[in-house]
Amino acid sequence: MRVESSVTSLSWIPSEAIQGVKFMRAPFDLGVTHYDAPPPETIDDIVGLRDQDRFRFANHLKAWIEAEDGKITSYGYSGKGYIGATNVRLGPAGVSVPAVALPDLQRTPEVRGDSVRFVQTAGGRTGVPAPRRVRRKPYVQFSAPLAWTTLSLTISADGVSRHEVLGASKFPRHWIYDEKGQLAAKSGLIHFEDWLREAFGKHTPWGDEESPALVTAVESALERELSTRIMKGGAKPEFRKLSKGEALVKQGDPGQELFLLLDGVLRIDVDGDRLAEVGPGAILGERAVVEKGYRTSTLFAVTDCRVAAVPGDRIEPAVLKQLAESHKREEKIG
Repeated sequence: MRVESSVTSLSWIPSEAIQGVKFMRAPFDLGVTHYDAPPPETIDDIVGLRDQDRFRFANHLKAWIEAEDGKITSYGYSGKGYIGATNVRLGPAGVSVPAVALPDLQRTPEVRGDSVRFVQTAGGRTGVPAPRRVRRKPYVQFSAPLAWTTLSLTISADGVSRHEVLGASKFPRHWIYDEKGQLAAKSGLIHFEDWLREAFGKHTPWGDEESPALVTAVESALERELSTRIMKGGAKPEFRKLSKGEALVKQGDPGQELFLLLDGVLRIDVDGDRLAEVGPGAILGERAVVEKGYRTSTLFAVTDCRVAAVPGDRIEPAVLKQLAESHKREEKIG
């Protein structure tokens, strides 16, 4: 019996992702280059998405095994990495600058009884130079930093497969898709300046270092729809930064704002008990708006975070009520 499976990461640059280094933001702010629209929730044509400029890098780990009577007889890789281009605009003219792919790193498959584990790293750098100071010798770099993900895929003889994100660069955002092409997880934190200063040379998987990835569950389709309204609606949201351990809101406090988590991980505590952790794209605070006007939970920053805040009355009451009901169901299930 032959069993095939896959896991895929798409890496892209969300709006407001580049913080701290003003000269690096300038090409985005001036429209010379661009942030990316979020990738689709389902993927089935990576080459088509690349040609449409829908991602910067993709790691498509696809593999297969053959088994007989529950024993592994053969196996192999069949996926690879993909890399896009950087579209640069100067006045009315535009040019597409090809990115530079590094060789895919595919570890020797590890046979574990009735399953095989595959590990693949893919990525590279944009073709646009990024002169900058860095934290190690030679202290100045001219080429862009490296971006990557390292994924693992374990395929069992019974047809079951599972995946993990073993590591990823601290920039840009990485979305993870399962074997059916469904969005399954996201990287929880972007550290643009750390990436800018550190991700080069031997300080990458092509050298001798890996960066562990903080991965969070995917938000609901309703939250994705609301996040677009918040970021692209008529009223400009207020952006806030939280340090690790800081509370965004506290249970029992009055409040009428709605929050969109842009970057980082927030922990939801109710009556002192940890309820859940959420990552980028989560919409929070709607229950205080639709119920009695008081916060029903405390939101702590597990990492440094950035959030967008808007008055709750900017969103239709029926939509907020629907979101509140869905969150209540998730709490019961959890």
